[in-house]
This record gives sequence, C-alpha cells and structure tokens, in this order.
Amino acid sequence: MTKAEVITKISEKTGIQKDDVTQAVEAFFKVVKDSMAEGDNIYVRGFGSFINKKRAKKIARNISKNTAIVIDEHYIPAFKPSKVFVEKIKNSKKIKHMATQA
Repeated sequence: MTKAEVITKISEKTGIQKDDVTQAVEAFFKVVKDSMAEGDNIYVRGFGSFINKKRAKKIARNISKNTAIVIDEHYIPAFKPSKVFVEKIKNSKKIKHMATQA
C-alpha cells in the first residue's frame, strides 16, 4: 500500500477531505523525522515505537580491493511494533491463509 492509498483510505473512513488528510500525514512524518534526528524516540501506545538504534563501531572488508575499513559507531532509525500490533497480525486470518499457500 502506498502513501497515496493510505491517505485515500483515511479520507474515506473519516469523511475528511484528502487535502487535509495529506497535510496531517505529511506533518506526522515530518515530526517523526525531525524528532528522531534530534535523538528523541516516539512511542505510540497500541501501535509501536520509532526508535534510534545504536550500531557499534566495526571493521568491514572491501573484498575487491582486499582492504579493511572502519565503520564508526552510528545510529539508525527503527520501528518496534507493540504487542497489540503483533498479536493482531498473528491472529489475522488473511495472513494465516497467505502463509499456508507459500
């Protein structure tokens, strides 16, 4: 599902015009990005957490040049779903049906 499809679905379910939903969704994403860039984590009860995960310093290899490079300690954005979210997916009949077909 694309962002445009999400916006359309929210608009249909709430009766709010697409332009207003688009502004709200864009504002949400901007707040998440800006907050995480400042080092803050975002916790949405019943949905999940947007967190900054720490990656330790490590040595990587460039196989083609046969050299070692050092990758410094850094942070990456991550999403951790809540228990409620995970349970909803686990108990989804459609997901279970897709898993049995694979």
